[in-house]
Amino acid sequence: MSSTAASSQPLRVAVLISGGGTTLRNLIDRRASGQLNAEIVLVIASTANARGLKFAVDAGIPTLVCEHRSYANDEAFGEAIFGACRQAEASLVVMAGFLKFAPIPLDYQNRVMNIHPALIPAFCGKGFYGERVHQAVLDKGAKLSGCTVHFVDNEYDHGPIILQRAVPVTVDDTAKQLAERVFQAECDALPEAINLFAAGRLSVDGGIVSVK
Repeated sequence: MSSTAASSQPLRVAVLISGGGTTLRNLIDRRASGQLNAEIVLVIASTANARGLKFAVDAGIPTLVCEHRSYANDEAFGEAIFGACRQAEASLVVMAGFLKFAPIPLDYQNRVMNIHPALIPAFCGKGFYGERVHQAVLDKGAKLSGCTVHFVDNEYDHGPIILQRAVPVTVDDTAKQLAERVFQAECDALPEAINLFAAGRLSVDGGIVSVK
């Protein structure tokens, strides 16, 4: 399956957040500087307390809050989110620090991206988020970490890998220091993956992503 065909119009993207929104802020900045061929048409937060909502409001981007507890089950929660994405005519959905499970509907298969702060399949899965990931890397004594951009399926941190960036781990790293270094890699990797999708250069066959 191929990504959306290249278009002269910017790709319409919805961004899902749960917290501080640093990844969202990076995308907004990249768009403003002409480094991202995408327009963020909607930001959905899993909690009204998500600090990243302010970045969206300041940038004039429509926002929506969908709290899991307001819905009967995961399926209803997911339908609320992706229903809003459809209404916004989003061709791609980006999970940017989104911590809730939302089932991916068929019409958004291979149209939802996530950025994970480790080299999948290591240090990933349910419960591996934020500094927990980086502390696990340090506790294991890993010499390399990094970030992974992947298409989302209905398992945590499991879908087809689009691209990865490696980051060295030093002997005196703290989880916070490693997180900062990995985030710098994320700031380049996610916009690159979105631009590849926007250009129609990604295809998925048997769970493997190829770049045309």
